Amino acid sequence: MENKLLHEVVMTAIIVKDGKYLITRRSPTKKRFPGMWTVPGGKLETNDYINLPKETKDYWYNVLEKVLRREVKEEVGLEIENIEYVTSLATVHADSNPSLVISCMADYVSGDVILQENETDKCAWVTLEESKNYDLIDGIYDELVMADNRRKGIKTEWKRG
Repeated sequence: MENKLLHEVVMTAIIVKDGKYLITRRSPTKKRFPGMWTVPGGKLETNDYINLPKETKDYWYNVLEKVLRREVKEEVGLEIENIEYVTSLATVHADSNPSLVISCMADYVSGDVILQENETDKCAWVTLEESKNYDLIDGIYDELVMADNRRKGIKTEWKRG
């Protein structure tokens, strides 16, 4: 029988406010990518939908959007809207755990950035050009380029910039 690994599903948000993007620095104590800059997000949990009423007889809808709103609120204290798919990626981490990451962009609605202790230790609102001055996790800059292009009406798939 073929070995099939279960993926963790992660949602990330490129949050847009006044033409700038929110990036956060991962805590130096994090197991994965310590001290590197990224965008807010987190894992899908069964509790994100299992205790909610289904929209149809059999299904919950907008689960990923609900996850992203919850994670952004928990991680940085912000409310977001107009969630739009940007790209996806898959990886197998050094600990052999595979992840499927779904990257989205969203508009800032309200709130002040409040960092979650032990998750992130710094944040910045940056332009695409300013983001080059940060030690971003590989691929994040390219995702910011995609989001920037989408804001200009140009839709593309991920590619190394």
